[in-house]
Amino acid sequence: MTHHNTASLGSLGRVHFIGIGGVGMSAVARIMVARGVPVSGSDGKDLPVMQDLAAAGARIAVGYDAGNLQDAQTVVAGSAIRDDNPELSAARAAGLPVLHRSEALAATMAGHRVVTIAGTHGKSTTTSMVAVLLKQAGLDPSFAIGANVPALGVNAAHGASDIFVAEADESDGSFLNYQPSIAVVTNVEADHLDHYGTADAVFASFDDFAALLPPDGVLFACADDPGARALAERTAAKETTRVLTYGTADDAAVRLKDDGPGSVSVEAAGGRYALDLKVPGRHNALNAAAAFAVALELGVAPDQAAAALGHFTGASRRFELKGQAGGVRVYDDYAHHPTEVRAALSAARSVAGGNKVHVLFQPHLFSRTREFAAEFASALDLADTALVLDIYPAREDPIPGVTSDLIANRLSNGRLVAADDAVAGVVAAARDGDVVLTVGAGDVTAYGPVIVEALRG
Repeated sequence: MTHHNTASLGSLGRVHFIGIGGVGMSAVARIMVARGVPVSGSDGKDLPVMQDLAAAGARIAVGYDAGNLQDAQTVVAGSAIRDDNPELSAARAAGLPVLHRSEALAATMAGHRVVTIAGTHGKSTTTSMVAVLLKQAGLDPSFAIGANVPALGVNAAHGASDIFVAEADESDGSFLNYQPSIAVVTNVEADHLDHYGTADAVFASFDDFAALLPPDGVLFACADDPGARALAERTAAKETTRVLTYGTADDAAVRLKDDGPGSVSVEAAGGRYALDLKVPGRHNALNAAAAFAVALELGVAPDQAAAALGHFTGASRRFELKGQAGGVRVYDDYAHHPTEVRAALSAARSVAGGNKVHVLFQPHLFSRTREFAAEFASALDLADTALVLDIYPAREDPIPGVTSDLIANRLSNGRLVAADDAVAGVVAAARDGDVVLTVGAGDVTAYGPVIVEALRG
């Protein structure tokens, strides 16, 4: 990853986005348009967000063509854009600066107090919670989140205050392009080994992320996660910035307490405050504690911060209710790592009470399936029924011998299912009071509404 001194927004001139329909790309484009930057962009397909951007004043084209660049002075290319894309080739031939999405986002942050949220899981949810909480407290932040957030209506916005809240993605190392004054690390696990190669390289990149903080900055790390706790200890030992932990651990600075089923409070700032949470699961309570800690750091009163969390109703594709029919609730979740699958299923268990949980899982990436097949199987065994679809390849070419069988063959109560038998398989298993969960980062999300319809029938 190359490091540039962050450009100011004005110095970019007219900015063209290749792949503007993507959730991360559209977020940056939306903020630039709101700040008066001339924006154009294209995508291979016509996505709803592109009409929004056009209405806001961006020049939008559907389909890739070198002519779409027109008089652009800076180009932003999405991570899914291939080297042979005609617009990218034309931009390079013309000698235009080509920025990664994260570099373009960093330019929109210049001059702000930046809050970045990183971690292997929980980034979108925690970033959303921080944005919702600060909005409720009247601080009107700018924000950019890697998922749509129903409580905010959008995944990015230009705010009136000097606070900028952003999800920082470690999957490709791009989270090192920001200049945060507050950083949150929810957890640190070995993932994205296709980029990093080794677990140690993942841990080292989080050390580099913490090192971006200035002397008056602060790192909030989750005390309950061994990787984040180790990062906090290594960072504290350097004495270059403040380090505070949050979680249920006895030594956490912002301490999460269980107040019986479904209710939690935090001990911080010399008091104890009950959190009003609308989202289930221990992982969400930890995310809320992180958001609470950030709000206090930015001067929000603790009782106001605790109450404001009640306005967070969840991020899109994070245990999102798709509908209900025949007494069966159908949820969708973006989980694509064993720890996330486990968290989604334990949330489903808590919602199902004594009833059954049925999961339709679509593995994402051949490399990740090869790496974690056994862990995926043991996570999926938390369900009463686990149906596994073929692997969603995303950006990868197939790997010989790597199929969904690696997971399905290890399941004690599940099986491989063909795409056109999946809905019938789920409907046959589900009874009144049960919970159905579609899980994965691919197109499995499309099954939820179809399952709801089939249950009605």
